[in-house]
Amino acid sequence: MITDTIPEMLTIKETAERSGLSYDSIRKRCLRGEIVCIRNGRKFFVNWEKFVEYLNTGITVTDNI
Repeated sequence: MITDTIPEMLTIKETAERSGLSYDSIRKRCLRGEIVCIRNGRKFFVNWEKFVEYLNTGITVTDNI
């Protein structure tokens, strides 16, 4: 049985509060494509697990499908 897990997606504000980084720093990384996030209208949602991995390694992590 294959179980797909839904990633924890946070707004930039929530990500900033949880990580201690500034809102602007995270937003700029989203715009540059450095971190895994999606955009819904004007709002960005950051994949928390991939963001933590990015902080630990310093490189953008992408899944090969």
